[in-house]
Amino acid sequence: MTRIKFCGVTRPQDLAVAAEVGVDAVGFVLWANSPRGVGLDRTAELIAQLPKTIVPVGVFVEPTREEILKAVNVARIRVAQVHGVANVEELGDLPCDLWVATSIGGDIERIPSHATILLDAHDPERYGGTGRTIDWDAAREIAARRRVMLAGGLTPDNVAEAIRRARPHGVDVSSGIEEHPGIKDARLMRAFASAVRFAAE
Repeated sequence: MTRIKFCGVTRPQDLAVAAEVGVDAVGFVLWANSPRGVGLDRTAELIAQLPKTIVPVGVFVEPTREEILKAVNVARIRVAQVHGVANVEELGDLPCDLWVATSIGGDIERIPSHATILLDAHDPERYGGTGRTIDWDAAREIAARRRVMLAGGLTPDNVAEAIRRARPHGVDVSSGIEEHPGIKDARLMRAFASAVRFAAE
């Protein structure tokens, strides 16, 4: 079954729908420049409301090791999703799983083998949530040899086709299930989860 991550969640009611549809992970953006950003204390409050079956992911842009460790200790994130890190090895061993965001043209070989690759559209200013799709056929070549979470412009209308073509470990959606940044649409959340399961069947 293809894993599902809803990213950029900011409200308890959206967490409730995520739990209802059985997503595998929820992302909380710990970057102040994002319209979906939530502070560490608020992230901790939201994560406390998550069922234990859903993995809380902290989304970082150019983080230090100390920032990630603080999020693990304060908010209890279980995955650090990092954007804009040139040398992931400098983060050292972390007490959580690591997802490294990159684009199709990124230097995949420099990403440690233990890390999951999050493939997204390249945007040096927004770092995700752009609504732009990527080359799913090229993504499939990477997913054939590495664990890949597929992101970039996924919606209830296109995610089944994306899964069929890219064959990722999981899919990551943010703008494709929103009314506007940070505010999810329950109807779209349910439709997205249904489309992923339809693709799996």
